[in-house]
Amino acid sequence: MHQFSIGGTPCDCIIAALDGGLQKLVPGLIPKLVVSGINLGPNLSQDAYHSGTIAAAREAGMYGMPAIASSWSSFDPEGMEVAIDATIQLIEAALKVLPDEPANLNRPHVDVNAPHLTSWPNQSSKAWIDDPIAALRNSFAAGEMLLNLNVPRGWNGEFASTRLGMRWYRSAITFSNDTSTFQLGAARIDVDEVDQGDVDLDLVGVASVTCMPSWPQTHPLEMDMQLLGWSLDNSKKGMPIWLM
Repeated sequence: MHQFSIGGTPCDCIIAALDGGLQKLVPGLIPKLVVSGINLGPNLSQDAYHSGTIAAAREAGMYGMPAIASSWSSFDPEGMEVAIDATIQLIEAALKVLPDEPANLNRPHVDVNAPHLTSWPNQSSKAWIDDPIAALRNSFAAGEMLLNLNVPRGWNGEFASTRLGMRWYRSAITFSNDTSTFQLGAARIDVDEVDQGDVDLDLVGVASVTCMPSWPQTHPLEMDMQLLGWSLDNSKKGMPIWLM
């Protein structure tokens, strides 16, 4: 086992490792999977837009690496052992469907016509329709899709395949008496119900596994959203069906 400590943001660590750092320090070592986390605190719903943990997993995907972002849905580290257990279970499931080496590490070639990618603005073509399981696995292996895991405090041992839910931070700014300084930190979090939402499952003690595209909308490597929807519809209980 090789262990390194790097000063920088989570994304900085991924860039340093995958853009030559690992090969410099451990010649010949080729990583198989990136695991970002375990973060202390949840990364649910729109947290995905400002999470450093998820950003590191997305950065790995941009380098052609499959990646998992893992978070413990509490800011108290006590009891965090269950998050470690859940993360290991997801890692083991992912490793079973991944090749021994990433096929396109650092993306020496780009295939914008891969079946799992969007055909936008042409929406008529669904090249993945004959084998969606293979398309989802290829998307994950190529770094076009990442897995976002959130493990709740009081985890009941169950997993669910989810989408991003809805939670709203209210009264996020607290001013001091002299109004010259203020502190960020939501006084209240409101939740809107979403079918198979990660927030909803987290509240009932279920670990959520959300498949998320690595690339933004309209990017040529954006994942086909109907393929993502297929995975959600066919994974009513437990981990995503394509991991099984």
